[in-house]
Amino acid sequence: MRLYPSIGVQVADILLPKPGTNLTQWASIACDQFTSQPEYWQKVAQIVGESPSTFKLTLPEVYLGTDEEPARVKSTQAAMQQYLAGGLLVDHEGLILVERTVDGKTRRGLMLALDLEQYDFNKGSQTLIRATEGTILDRLPPRMKIREGATLELPHILVLIDDPKRTVIEPLLAQKERLPKLYDFELMLDSGHLCGYSINDPALEKQVIHALESLADPASFASKYSVAPDKGVLLFAMGDGNHSLATAKAIWEKIKPQVGLNHPARYALVEIENVHDDGLEFAPIHRVLFHVKEDLATGLRHYFGDKASLIPNSTEEEMVAMVNAQTGPEQLIGLVSVGGYQVLSVKDPSSNLPVGTLQGFIDHWLKKGGAEKVDYVHGRDVVCKLGVQPGNLGFYLPGMPKSDLFKTVILDGALPRKTFSMGEAKEKRFYMEARKIVK
Repeated sequence: MRLYPSIGVQVADILLPKPGTNLTQWASIACDQFTSQPEYWQKVAQIVGESPSTFKLTLPEVYLGTDEEPARVKSTQAAMQQYLAGGLLVDHEGLILVERTVDGKTRRGLMLALDLEQYDFNKGSQTLIRATEGTILDRLPPRMKIREGATLELPHILVLIDDPKRTVIEPLLAQKERLPKLYDFELMLDSGHLCGYSINDPALEKQVIHALESLADPASFASKYSVAPDKGVLLFAMGDGNHSLATAKAIWEKIKPQVGLNHPARYALVEIENVHDDGLEFAPIHRVLFHVKEDLATGLRHYFGDKASLIPNSTEEEMVAMVNAQTGPEQLIGLVSVGGYQVLSVKDPSSNLPVGTLQGFIDHWLKKGGAEKVDYVHGRDVVCKLGVQPGNLGFYLPGMPKSDLFKTVILDGALPRKTFSMGEAKEKRFYMEARKIVK
């Protein structure tokens, strides 16, 4: 373990499954995916069977609020202790270069730990590590329940750096052939391929750290984003796993007075990726409302007045094309229901992004009882499949250019919650590596 406090980085002691473990069964997808598709998780359970798996070390959110939740929290924490005691996990010290290939796209990342003392998820924070979108505080307690009694953390957290000159991660690729390979296998359920390489050369580690320090130089930062020196440097911006990192922060603040600053829980294991990586795509996160109780047109009229109108579409393709092609001052949002497809048009919107305008309406409508609950889903196919079911409403949203992310967060603060996703659901990070968070 090595610390680089000026950039909030720890080169961590990482735990990997011992040689001979079936890695396709071992690695499972981020717990916050497929939350309205229990059949996906049933398939995972069938594939894993009795074998060791990160599926047994995490709590898929599809089980939150169900009768299974308490038992799964206990079994998750028990499995962590069992795997540690049984010698299933072996130590690896150092950075890990990660390559993930899915649907013909390859993105690269680097495994390291970040200092939670330099992270603040509150809107308007000026810390080195920041949230990019609003944090839903109600989503933290179930996650805190698991982490409080956990001996391990398993990250699905993806953190972005803004490195247009490709100085941090990309130079490692030229050395890839001489790096020891730690894992190389196919992921389950058509989610692509995963490779990991050990950065065991001190010179390469020093090169990475120097490049990160250069990105965090205050004068360079101010020049790059045309901001005044009083703006705090943003080096690490949350990509995926915002609520997991927020949970780690909340637990750390809770235990810090008892354990002191020199404790493993002060850090969180993450994968950093360059926002300019050609294999990285930003996808919109759509919304689905369940058990709708009020006429939508009535709800829209009460909230937006005469600013909102509904445009009928004959097909799903027509709706998607209209939403994705929008360029004018009006904001367009796709609407999927049992009655077919429409586009919601909003004049003089309250937010700069359609997702913010829509989220304001949804929060208001849920509060007054217009629908029972909302879920945040990935993929056009999922929002359309769920939206056409009786009692549901699906909202199809346009994407956000990834090149806008850093400057928007620096100047405007966190985006509306659930604004973007790094890829579609099956492209999400799989749990592979672990780290001890107790002494």
